[in-house]
Amino acid sequence: MRITLTTWSLEQTSPSDLRPSPAPEGGDITIARAAVPSPEYSRFLYTAVGGDIRWNDRLSLTYKQWQEIVEKPGAEIWVAYDKGTPAGYVELDPQDDGVVEIVYFGLIPAFRGRRIGGHLLSYGVARAWDLAERWPEREATKRVWLHTCSLDGPHAMANYERRGFRLFDTKVEEVDETETPGPWPGAHA
Repeated sequence: MRITLTTWSLEQTSPSDLRPSPAPEGGDITIARAAVPSPEYSRFLYTAVGGDIRWNDRLSLTYKQWQEIVEKPGAEIWVAYDKGTPAGYVELDPQDDGVVEIVYFGLIPAFRGRRIGGHLLSYGVARAWDLAERWPEREATKRVWLHTCSLDGPHAMANYERRGFRLFDTKVEEVDETETPGPWPGAHA
């Protein structure tokens, strides 16, 4: 079956564009960088967050391909934890000319709707802006961008806009509908 997919690309062009969201009240939310590159952990986060919203572009990657992604100089994964349990993540991909893409961002379904997303996104965007401080061989960040689509959660676009992202491109296409894989093959959310 074919469906219409809309993809929106958004950007910030200055650190002052970021409008941070506070940490949620009443929780024990911490955010830490997954500083040891681990294809297994990266794949776990990807499937746990994206399994119910049709993230499938990386499911066919080999271990070596996952390893190349997580070991790329300047690539970072920042994970939100609720009382020690992973709740979601932000994956940063450094690109040429001071550009950083937020390649993946999201929460595991059980943690959605608890005001963690705005806080995690704010933290991840701030880390995109100060990436060169941790990777001195990189030039200073000049632009942070991301894309979201009509398959993402219903609050995704509003969260990006509240954090100061501005729309710079929209693409509409007909694509084959894919099955929602769940967090592992054969599982359905």
